[in-house]
Amino acid sequence: MSIEYLGLSEINGPLVILEGVKGAAFDEIVSFKIDGKTKRLGRIIEDYEDKAVIQVFEGTDGMSLTNTHTTLTGKPMEIALSEDILGRTFDGIGRPIDGLGPIVSEDKVDVNGLPLNPCTREYPRNYINTGISAIDGLTTLIRGQKLPIFSGNGLPHNELAAQLVQQSSLGANSEEKFAVVFAAMGVKYDVAEFFRRTFEESGVSDHVTMFLNLANDPVVERLITPRVALTAAEYLAFEKGMHILVIMTDITSYCEAMREVSSSKGEIPSRKGYPGYLYSDLASLYERAGIVAGQPGSVTQIPILTMPNDDITHPIPDLTGYITEGQIVLDRNLFGQGIYPPISVLPSLSRLMKDGIGEGYTREDHQAVANQLFSSYAKVTDARSLASVIGEDELSDIDKKYLAFGTAFEKEFVGQGHLENRPVTETLDIGWKLLGILPKSELDRVDTKLLDKYYKPA
Repeated sequence: MSIEYLGLSEINGPLVILEGVKGAAFDEIVSFKIDGKTKRLGRIIEDYEDKAVIQVFEGTDGMSLTNTHTTLTGKPMEIALSEDILGRTFDGIGRPIDGLGPIVSEDKVDVNGLPLNPCTREYPRNYINTGISAIDGLTTLIRGQKLPIFSGNGLPHNELAAQLVQQSSLGANSEEKFAVVFAAMGVKYDVAEFFRRTFEESGVSDHVTMFLNLANDPVVERLITPRVALTAAEYLAFEKGMHILVIMTDITSYCEAMREVSSSKGEIPSRKGYPGYLYSDLASLYERAGIVAGQPGSVTQIPILTMPNDDITHPIPDLTGYITEGQIVLDRNLFGQGIYPPISVLPSLSRLMKDGIGEGYTREDHQAVANQLFSSYAKVTDARSLASVIGEDELSDIDKKYLAFGTAFEKEFVGQGHLENRPVTETLDIGWKLLGILPKSELDRVDTKLLDKYYKPA
């Protein structure tokens, strides 16, 4: 029989403290009844002797030290899962908000999942086609990879996220099941509506599961949202054999919620006021991506974060870069020139790209084209710097060709329409067309056989 505790000892922001507790456990779900009517849920985040510190998901408004009755459920937070979650929309803690009723299932899964055991991991192979040239061609997304997008305030990361959901696939020849789990944390209502409307109008919502935590929702709910989403992704991948792409935006909102709760707990802050366990907490999310040996399915992650003041050395992008396998960086200067998506090629990379492209995956020339485009675009930066000093007219003929290549590369290869879905072969063909602007002697990263087969001077 469960025990009901009358009253609270302390209320501090989104946290309450209960004394005289017996048998409480870390991460246990707690039920509150306020004034005998309103019901709320909480989670024990600290347990010391007979004291329990509890996060209240719906916030502590209306709660007082005397009007609250608390009951320990004896279970961690669980969500009901089945294949019926595809095409559905849930709030930040997994409750349906699309008016279609609850998920009926005997499978109830603890949301506090664990990172994949390194001994059971299978090395990621094969790519996920996004239809975006700057990603597919130069920073290819591999199944089971975690590849974050580093953005900034005002940059079109929401539009890019929506395009990724609409266009991502396993390729035209694949018959394997593919789906997207989309988790939004701390987004404004109009942004959430943009995602919902875009997915419905494009006809992809039947293979998308959405978890929405809005900006006016309680802060502590934000800390649960990515875990609920990843639990759903793991279920679809490892129980149902599907390949799942998880897109999470915005990780910065998640970290700021963590900082707020940490401050309420009175913990000693670390860099920029974030808790000292920020690294391990982010790792507990990112390391839930991967492929399990002997099991069908995979979980691939694209976390999106906005860098405060466009500072890539800020703790959130800095620590994310340590844990993940590369990054895609959005550039404010390209955005100012009207180029979409404004992906800055040189600081972007995919560390697993080499193992999921080439003959048998994309095309034999993929790696060589990517290497040559990177190398040539790096020389564009040098040519532009020189032109700013001595003037474009004083440049050598080869430097002028690099300037022409750089402009065409940004407009034709990086830039594309919001609804333009390019196959990988088209991306590579565009790459060869641009390399044709340069003399054959400048293409020192490409094998002679490939040059003879694909190179055509402009």
